[in-house]
Amino acid sequence: MTSRERVLCAFHRGTPDRVPVSPQHFGRIPPDSDLAAQLVRETDIMLYAGWACDCFVGSALPRDVETTGNMTRTVYHTPYGDLTRVVTRTPVTSACTEFPCKNADDVLKLLATPYEPPTEQTVQEALRHFFQRKDWLGDEGVVLFELPNALCFPAEWLSPQDFCLLWADAPDVMEEMVRVGNERLLAFVERVLKAGVDMFRIVGGEYASTQLGPVAYDRLVRRPDRELVALMHDYGAIAYFHNHGPIMRYLEAIVDIGVDALDPLEAPPWGDCDMPKAKSILKGRVCIVGNIDDMEVMNQRSTEEVLAIGKKLIEEAGPDGFVLSGTASGTYGEHAARNFIALARYVRSQM
Repeated sequence: MTSRERVLCAFHRGTPDRVPVSPQHFGRIPPDSDLAAQLVRETDIMLYAGWACDCFVGSALPRDVETTGNMTRTVYHTPYGDLTRVVTRTPVTSACTEFPCKNADDVLKLLATPYEPPTEQTVQEALRHFFQRKDWLGDEGVVLFELPNALCFPAEWLSPQDFCLLWADAPDVMEEMVRVGNERLLAFVERVLKAGVDMFRIVGGEYASTQLGPVAYDRLVRRPDRELVALMHDYGAIAYFHNHGPIMRYLEAIVDIGVDALDPLEAPPWGDCDMPKAKSILKGRVCIVGNIDDMEVMNQRSTEEVLAIGKKLIEEAGPDGFVLSGTASGTYGEHAARNFIALARYVRSQM
């Protein structure tokens, strides 16, 4: 099997010629380096490409953007008042330090603003990015189109505190924001499906599972994401689901959503995954992708320790419907990359 065939077989809950070993993207490895080329050559790498083109607010929302020093201020002009976002950068990272919506009234201002879908030009740019990366990788792995679910709409427009307070104080407004977001998201996804996108990585479930709880997960994730996944499946596309944090109590809901694969099912202390129990719940229904922590295990432990963890995971979660992978931190380094290569070599030696 090629790497692409191997991963797809696992995603479809089949048993490939060997368990795929799949780093998720290149982490901090320069993509044009010899080590990145070795990762592509020796593992079954998964890459992310494409973007959602601001599909939640579209192209009609007027805004002014000003950068001063290490801060970028964006003022969105709605018919009912301005909303302000501030992003602050450091030499290492950047973060939103002021969110546009502070309360339910601000959300209602945003939802009342006239909406136009993303322009054809921005959609084509995202598609070009996806297909160029897919053509570049070929059969050496898989490329997934990065996609937020509808819960990312409130999570991106309210601070974590105000996000939680909105659910506590005005759940009807939160549900309406997610409903509107999902409606717009579905229209965008159908556009890229018709253009030939065949695999999606859906993020956002953790905003409910780690911050809001099971009732919110049911209303804000399970219900809208079922529609999203059903649309993908109508076009024969793969729906791959990303959900950090404690996961065991949400596995049946994720099965009900209908996704093909799930990551990262983090082990304690970062999550609560009991892998044998998770496998018994997901077997034949959802492919397991994970769950060796990128930074604390792959990037810190010896190769011997990593191989021992990998062997145990293969016994517990494989060989069907399982991809041996990290935890999608996006920040692993050279030591972790070499451990991924060692895992791939071990798996090949067992054929």
